[in-house]
Amino acid sequence: MPGHIDPASEGPLYRQIADDLRQEILVGRLGPGAALPSESSLMETYGSARGTVRQAIALLRSEGALEVKRGRGAFVRDRPPVRRLAHDRFSRSHRDRGDSAFLAELKAQGQRPEVEVIQVGTEKASSEVARRLGQRRGTKVAIRRRRYFAEGHPIELATSYLPWKLVEGSPIMDPNPGPGGIYARLEEMGHELSRFTEEVTARMPLPDESRALVLSGGVPVIHLIRTAYDTDGNAVEVCDTVMAADSFILSYELPAT
Repeated sequence: MPGHIDPASEGPLYRQIADDLRQEILVGRLGPGAALPSESSLMETYGSARGTVRQAIALLRSEGALEVKRGRGAFVRDRPPVRRLAHDRFSRSHRDRGDSAFLAELKAQGQRPEVEVIQVGTEKASSEVARRLGQRRGTKVAIRRRRYFAEGHPIELATSYLPWKLVEGSPIMDPNPGPGGIYARLEEMGHELSRFTEEVTARMPLPDESRALVLSGGVPVIHLIRTAYDTDGNAVEVCDTVMAADSFILSYELPAT
């Protein structure tokens, strides 16, 4: 049972409470979907004020360990995070099986994936997109905006930008580009992919991102920008992705030599 507090610790009491409750979750004594004890019960257990208990709950909520349901209390999060394996994510074997990276990722982890296509069209490239694609600012580019779901819950927003001259009239401009996604279509069109670069940062969500991802208060997002290159060294896609930070584990395998 929770209740272990070190009176000699110099750390704030709310952090000690959060640490203790987090340990209860990690060892499974508070399992997925379990209700956290009431605020009154936690106040009695830890000998603390209501505000201190609320700070601890808010901290765990911001980490994605808890979700608060209005009028019902706090519950241990019951949706496992998606483990994104960088070394395997864009393997050609996934495309050969007809799966995009996201679909392959969730299927491998036993989760139900869904993709909502929000927009397919064109726009003028921003200076940042143009720079990454090796185009002039304002050049016409194709765009594909999507929202991704795991087990019915939105976890990611993504916008792909592709050179218009490269994809004009191709299945990439269809809402459903077909098995294997846009990377499979690019390779069918003769643009064999050779490498991807990714830049990852973290920030708090914009209001529209928070609404689209149904984020709890205090949950940050992972902002990832990926550029795909073909074997000729040409940038063929820039993908701007916003991910709910409490829904992902980014896993990397790096060589030692």
